[in-house]
Parts: sequence; C-alpha cells; structure tokens
Amino acid sequence: MEIRGRKKVLDFLSSGDAKATKLFPGWLIDTERAAWNSPLDIKNNNRTVDFLPGNRVVFNLGGNDYRIVAEIDYQRQVVLIRWVGYHKDYDRINARVI
Repeated sequence: MEIRGRKKVLDFLSSGDAKATKLFPGWLIDTERAAWNSPLDIKNNNRTVDFLPGNRVVFNLGGNDYRIVAEIDYQRQVVLIRWVGYHKDYDRINARVI
C-alpha cells in the first residue's frame, strides 16, 4: 500500500512518546507491505480495527492507547492517513469526516 499523510504520524511522534515511537514505525512498515483489497484483508492481519463508512478504518494501536484514522482506496492501493492521536483524544473528533 502507498501511504499518504505520513507527516501526521511523524508529527505525532515528535511529541516524544516512547511507546508510540516503538509502535508506529512497525505499523508503517506493515502497512506499506500490505496489499489490501477489502476490509476483510485488513481484519485478517489487524484484529483491533474498526470500520467506518466511506472506506475509513480506525487502527487501534498499543493496547488501544493510540488511534490512526485512515481512508483506504483499495483499487489504487492507497492509505490516506486522516488523523493520528491518543485514544482519549479520538473521542473528541468525528472520524467519519476528519
């Protein structure tokens, strides 16, 4: 998958959160190596994801400490990162439109 919006991840990591600094690079690598053609492909390798309308996916990382909201274009094999942050902050956004 091609990842767009990687800067959102890098900006989040610039806060210096040690746990996120260990987790997020692995997520980026795994996502780049993936070839998702449907939500089922994502779910098979990421059990802690939630699906929203509009091909939006919420990835729960670090025991649900962090969230990544992404829009997936399965045909073009593109992941567009829409939002990255802490779970507590996720509750303050509208992941369907962000």
